[in-house]
Amino acid sequence: MALSGSIDLDQFVAAPPHVVWTLLTDPGHHARWWAPGDISAEVGHRFHLAMPGFGEVPCVVLESEQDKRLSYSFNGNWTITWTLTPVAGGTTLHLTHSGFDLDDHRQRDAHDRMSPGWRDTVLPRLAAVAESL
Repeated sequence: MALSGSIDLDQFVAAPPHVVWTLLTDPGHHARWWAPGDISAEVGHRFHLAMPGFGEVPCVVLESEQDKRLSYSFNGNWTITWTLTPVAGGTTLHLTHSGFDLDDHRQRDAHDRMSPGWRDTVLPRLAAVAESL
């Protein structure tokens, strides 16, 4: 049985959940903090994210609860889930990037590269864009 791994991170965003939701689901805003693509909050929506160095990554929206939770498949093997929790002064944004087969060398390497990328670059950039709106 494969050892399954995930990346679980929290980011404080000094903006209310509806602003964070817009950054997660509006293509124009999404491109400002992560990747361009035709994302939408509609369950079943198929879209692609243009990932630098990797090309077009296929995705499908699996779950959507406005201002609270968004989940989509990412590249067929992984799932990205965003959970928004209102807190004093803004929103706690929780990211779960799951589905890594840690017994597979390539997937373990991807997990180990993506974790600091999410933590140190992508999530802080989302927070900075939210604060600039």
